[in-house]
Amino acid sequence: MTGVVTSLQARAARSVFRQILEWMLAPLVIVWPISLAVTYLTANSLPNAPYDRELHDTVVALAQQVKVTEGQAQVDLPPVLNEFLRSDGVDDVYFQIRAPDGRILAGDVDFPALPAGIDRAPGVTYYLDSKIRGQEIRVAYRLLIVGRGFLTIQVAETRRKREHMAHAFIRGVILPQVVLVPLSLLLVWLGLHYAMAPLKRLQKKIQARSPNDLSPIAEGEIPIEVRPLIHAFNALLGKLQQNLEAQNRFIADAAHQMRTPIAGLKTQTQLALRETDPQQVHHTLRQIQLSVERTAHLINQLLSMARADASQRSNQPLLTLDLCALCRKVLSEWFSRSREMQIELGFEPAALSVFISGDALHLAEMLNNLIDNALRYTPRGGSVTVRVRELPQVTLEIEDTGIGVMEGERELVFEPFYRVLGTGAEGTGLGLAIVRGIARSHRAEVSLQPRIPPPGTLVRIVFADSNWKG
Repeated sequence: MTGVVTSLQARAARSVFRQILEWMLAPLVIVWPISLAVTYLTANSLPNAPYDRELHDTVVALAQQVKVTEGQAQVDLPPVLNEFLRSDGVDDVYFQIRAPDGRILAGDVDFPALPAGIDRAPGVTYYLDSKIRGQEIRVAYRLLIVGRGFLTIQVAETRRKREHMAHAFIRGVILPQVVLVPLSLLLVWLGLHYAMAPLKRLQKKIQARSPNDLSPIAEGEIPIEVRPLIHAFNALLGKLQQNLEAQNRFIADAAHQMRTPIAGLKTQTQLALRETDPQQVHHTLRQIQLSVERTAHLINQLLSMARADASQRSNQPLLTLDLCALCRKVLSEWFSRSREMQIELGFEPAALSVFISGDALHLAEMLNNLIDNALRYTPRGGSVTVRVRELPQVTLEIEDTGIGVMEGERELVFEPFYRVLGTGAEGTGLGLAIVRGIARSHRAEVSLQPRIPPPGTLVRIVFADSNWKG
C-alpha cells in the first residue's frame, strides 16, 4: 500500500515541462513509425503501375502474333520482336505461349505454370508475383479462346527496375523524415524551454524573497495561464499578512497585559522584604497572592485563546455529544461559587436531549468563560441562567441580570483585551474572544443581546450543524 501511495505522489509531483513535452511528442512518436511503414509499402507498390502497363503491352503484342487455323494455334515470332522482348538492359525478361493442350508454342520452357484459383477471364490481362530460377518476378498473363480450350500467354520480368524506383522514392521521402522528425523534436524542446523561462524567473524571484516579505507578486511578465495561480497566491499572502499583523498585535497586547501584574508583583515583593511588622508582611503577601492568581488567570486565558485559534484552524473530526448533559456537568462546578457571590445559578434544559457535533473539552471551556463573565458582571441578589433550545436550530443561551453591555460595544467585547470601562469587575478581556474562537471552530455563531426585560445581557450561540435530537 505504501508503494502505491509513493507511486501516486511521484506521479503527481512530475514536472509540468516533462508532461507537456510527453503529450506533444507522444503523438509524433506514435505516428512517425506508422508514416514510415505506409511510405515504405507505398514505395514498393508504386512502381507496379507503369511497369505493369509495359508488361500488358508486351502481352498484347504477343497475342497479335497468335494465328488460329482450323482450331489450331500457331505462333511465328519475327526475329525483331523476339530480340525486342529480350532487350531490357536492367531486368531479365521471360515469356511463354502455351497451347490449350499444354504444348509450348514459344518462349521459355521452365516458365512457372499458373497457380490454381486465379482469375482466368479470356481477353483480360492479369498480374501476379512469382519466382523463376530463384528470382522474384512480376508476371502478366492473358488467356485466349482457341477451339474448346484456352491458350495462355505469360510475360514476366525481374523486379530490379521496380526496386530502383522504390529505393529512389524512399530516399526522397523517408530520409527527409528521418532528419526532420528529430529536428522537430529538438525545436519542440527548445520552444517549451523558452515558454517555461518566465516560470523559472518567477521561481528565482520567490526564492530570493525575504521570509518576512509578504507583498503581492507583480504580474508583469507572468503568462496568462499562470495568472489565476498567482492571484490565489497573492490572496494567500494577503491573508498571511493579516494573520501576522493580528498575531503581532496579540503578542504586543499580551506583553503589555503581562507587564502590569509582573511589575506589581515586583513592587509588592520589595515592600515585603523591607517590612518588619508581621501584620503588614502578611497583608503584602496576601496582595502578592492575589496578583499571582490574576497573573495565572491571565496566562490560562492566553493559553485557552491559543487553543481556540488552533482548534479553529485544525481539521480534527468532531464527536457527537449531549449538549444538555455537558451543561449540567459544567454548571455543577459553579454552584458553590455562585452561592458565595449570592447569585442564583439556574439551568433550563431542552424538552428533549439535544445532540451536536463538537469537542467536549473546548465547549466546556467556552461555557466556563461565559458563566464566569456572567457572574463577574452580575451584582449580588441577581441571577444567571443557562438555557438550551432545540428549535429551529440548536441554541445555547446564557442570560444574566447584570449591568448589560451598551449597543456600540456589543461587537467590540469580542476583541482580545477589550474591557468595558466603569464596571469595576476584574478580568483579562479575553473571555469572549475565546468564546467566539471556540464557537467558530464548531460552525456556530455567537451574539450579544440585551436581556428582556432589562437590565442584563443575553449571550446566544446558534449551532449550524446538529446531528440529531432524541
